[in-house]
Amino acid sequence: MTRHSDTLSWRNETGRLFKLAGPLIVNNLSIAGMQFADAVMAGRLGVETLAAVAIGGSLWFFAFTIGLGLLMAIAPIAARHYGAGDAHLIGRYTRQGIYLGIALAIPVIFAAQYLVGPLLVFIPIDPGFREMTIGYTQAITLGAPGMFVFLALRFTTEGIGVTKPIMYISFFAIVCNVFLNWVLIFGNLGAPELGAVGCGIASAITMWLIAIIMVVYMVSARRYKVIGIFSRLAPPRLKVLREIFSLGFPIAVTITAEAGLFNAVSILMGTLGAVITAAHQIAISFASTMFMIPLALSSAITVRVSHELGAGQLKRARYAGGFGIFACGAFMACSAIFLIVFSDSIVTMYTNNELVKDIAISLLLMAALFQVGDGVQIGAAGALRGYKDTRVPMIINTFSYWVLAFPLAYLAAVTFRLPPNYIWGGFVIGLGVAAILLTWRYNKLSREYA
Repeated sequence: MTRHSDTLSWRNETGRLFKLAGPLIVNNLSIAGMQFADAVMAGRLGVETLAAVAIGGSLWFFAFTIGLGLLMAIAPIAARHYGAGDAHLIGRYTRQGIYLGIALAIPVIFAAQYLVGPLLVFIPIDPGFREMTIGYTQAITLGAPGMFVFLALRFTTEGIGVTKPIMYISFFAIVCNVFLNWVLIFGNLGAPELGAVGCGIASAITMWLIAIIMVVYMVSARRYKVIGIFSRLAPPRLKVLREIFSLGFPIAVTITAEAGLFNAVSILMGTLGAVITAAHQIAISFASTMFMIPLALSSAITVRVSHELGAGQLKRARYAGGFGIFACGAFMACSAIFLIVFSDSIVTMYTNNELVKDIAISLLLMAALFQVGDGVQIGAAGALRGYKDTRVPMIINTFSYWVLAFPLAYLAAVTFRLPPNYIWGGFVIGLGVAAILLTWRYNKLSREYA
């Protein structure tokens, strides 16, 4: 059997996709595990602390997704060069990505220190947990430089198809974060009991540690020598930065459009009181955990498509992207069934407050409605990144989430003061429209290439 026919076999494509995606799935689940641990451990101190971590985490995640999107451009660039046999060109993009990440972290820290307080007063967030929210946000954003350096290195190694180091570091991250939460939230081992602020400090320390570990590993491991990341300390180069930014900016807008929608709704929930905010945090935390698997598959799809395009295999690239989109949708269909069947057990892991539980269960049932759409849209976006098609997906996501979904959520939350599950109806519509349009775009573009 020829290599071409092998590639068009779903069994072979499954193996190729999950060889890349497996460690990334572990990494993303570890990230979700950190968020889960933050929510569960903060929730032990009360509904207000859980609500503070929910709102503060939403603000941090908004900044994180901007950096994630910009630096994600390194992966398809590295994958194209690697697939074309030009690995020696990759290091320049990693170095400039590190500079870009550090530069981005500066305004993130500044905004957290000086702008978050006035913002939460303006919205207005419930005063009962507003100060805790400010403290948590200011603490966690101190880890931004470390996180963005880690992302630049992560997307480099992801682009060349070496993903196991990311998995091992993610194991360390979740263990470290949980331990530091235990110490700093509850005041163990002689540390002061810092509550929500301690939770933010624990996350910031963990971000710096994983960046340091990743740098040490990539400096010492022989497999990265050909890339030459740290072979010399080149100054910032505008041409390379412009290339990363021109590809990464639409990715950042695309990701932030979705993440921003979820975060904006979280902030809207914060105007409705601590109980509803806590219930929303529980439901969104678990739904986000399930989303981490198609998100990892999306990254692997980008690499698979880029490798095939770099090697000039256009039909294999189209097949790899289409199969990946199907895999994302299939997993999220299973996720929807799981949420429906086990919603009560899921919520009980977070809280014993009956009022919070009832609201959270109703939100999980709404989450089940948008699972497949969420999986398909992130799979299609990953496949399109492999073709370096980022501007049209940016327009699609902005339209779906901010022209359709957010106004509906705002009307439900603010204008009509409807129950939280009505507010989540905006998610269902926005994700469904995005899935349809992004899949159409992928089918059209990949057919033109092939």
